[in-house]
Amino acid sequence: MAYDADVIVIGAGLAGLTATAELVDAGRRVILVDQEPEQSLGGQAHWSFGGLFFVGSPEQRRMRIKDHRELALQDWMGTAAFDRAEDHWPREWAKAYVDFACGEKRAWLHGLGVRFFPVVGWAERGGYDAQGHGNSVPRFHITWGTGPGLLAPFVRRVREGVERGLVQLRFRHRVTGLGRSAGAVDTVTGEVLEPSEAERGTASSREVTGSFEFRAQAVIVTSGGIGGNHDLVRANWPERLGSPPGKMLSGVPAHVDGLMLGIAERAGAHLINRDRMWHYTEGIENWNPIWAGHGIRILPGPSSLWLDARGDRLPVPLFPGFDTLGTLSHIMGTGYDHTWFVLNQRVIGKEFTLSGSEQNPDLTGKSVRGVIERARADVPGPVRAFMDHGVDFVVEKDLGALVRGMNALTKEALIDEAALHRTIAARDREIVNPFTKDLQVMAVRGARKFLGDRLIRSTAPHRLLDPGAGPLIAVRLNILTRKTLGGLETDLSSRVLREGGEPLPGVYAAGEAAGFGGGGVHGYRSLEGTFLGGCLFSGRAAGRAAAKAVD
Repeated sequence: MAYDADVIVIGAGLAGLTATAELVDAGRRVILVDQEPEQSLGGQAHWSFGGLFFVGSPEQRRMRIKDHRELALQDWMGTAAFDRAEDHWPREWAKAYVDFACGEKRAWLHGLGVRFFPVVGWAERGGYDAQGHGNSVPRFHITWGTGPGLLAPFVRRVREGVERGLVQLRFRHRVTGLGRSAGAVDTVTGEVLEPSEAERGTASSREVTGSFEFRAQAVIVTSGGIGGNHDLVRANWPERLGSPPGKMLSGVPAHVDGLMLGIAERAGAHLINRDRMWHYTEGIENWNPIWAGHGIRILPGPSSLWLDARGDRLPVPLFPGFDTLGTLSHIMGTGYDHTWFVLNQRVIGKEFTLSGSEQNPDLTGKSVRGVIERARADVPGPVRAFMDHGVDFVVEKDLGALVRGMNALTKEALIDEAALHRTIAARDREIVNPFTKDLQVMAVRGARKFLGDRLIRSTAPHRLLDPGAGPLIAVRLNILTRKTLGGLETDLSSRVLREGGEPLPGVYAAGEAAGFGGGGVHGYRSLEGTFLGGCLFSGRAAGRAAAKAVD
């Protein structure tokens, strides 16, 4: 029986596009299948902020950031906290990825036409000791053009492959099985779904109109994770993070369902670290949603006062932007699913950025004028829209009205005005001196020693109750599903492994389906800016390895 292609790639997100582009460069014939319509080409990466983790970049050097491999590897290993026998390949992928981020990653992307915003961001700051979780220095580089800008060269390379007759794009093809006909996995079967005009990210029909069977010498699984499947998220939720929340927002569309992971597992693949996951604690309901339960993450500066559902400050070092999963674990132990940021208009105007390409039209549209206008605005337009329309925002001139609004929003009088006033007033007293015992105030002052934070990410320390900085604002924060940190176990050639450690013949995996490499390159936590980069690195490795393996 003849092969339909040299390689079949399952999933047309960033990892799948990267693998396909590498296969095209090697002259291989590829069938790229995806259950969604062509409008959704690029998958989750389209909606991303475009953040990338680089080490020792020109952007860092221009901002006087001293970074190097040893520091980055220290941060990665301290953050990942690998502690399982199955962490062998994730650990090897981590070392290789840090080398990639220190070496050719930026030059490779730059050669493809990708450019970067000059100000480096400082995500996941940690707050523990030097060998613990977090980035010791800023490493979060924003792609000029955000997610669409990063996708563009890979989409172009794949479409050039279509024009050359090397790539078949098979949208609305939902894979249901992997099979063998000659020892290796060489057969992909599934259902053809009816054509759909659904806009990118919106729900598409699941009406089946037929079936398909494709055969190739190799199969690359790049189908993504489980973030859109809340039942699967809850089923895999680890005890260390407490009970899963009753209410979760979705940071990804519903088609990110994780079903392909089970299909690969039934074909013999080893799925590891399935209890490791990455969900955000600063989610707000999108006032203009694209998919069901659509949530947006706030990328906060360090000044907002973070309170639990009853109005108590979160413990040190759970400040905005410091430790995502540490904060999640704490929240799940409070008995409530939500927390609050309390701040004022001066803080929100400078310190709130909303994640997502659609929430950053200036960066996505590569508009220098737009970036300048954002910097000059009292409150950026997308943030102002949430203040005006977002269901999670309470904006009032005085604290009493703010507390009444907060309690009305949750339909339960959990916040006591007098207690909250004492908390904020105590914090405000620490502002009058250049020294303080309040570690969050120390963190704000430390952040402002970094030029990037001083310019666009942190406001000068001031009293939150200063009438001149008002009005006061409270933002209810929800748990937002996002990334799967575990996945199909792979070696450094992206070959999928069986439970015993031997390769599953003919099968490769990349991106979130492979835990971004190895079955869990991040370990328990991420340093941020590493998800898109993990798709690129593992997708490239899978494409190159499969290209060499086929005749």
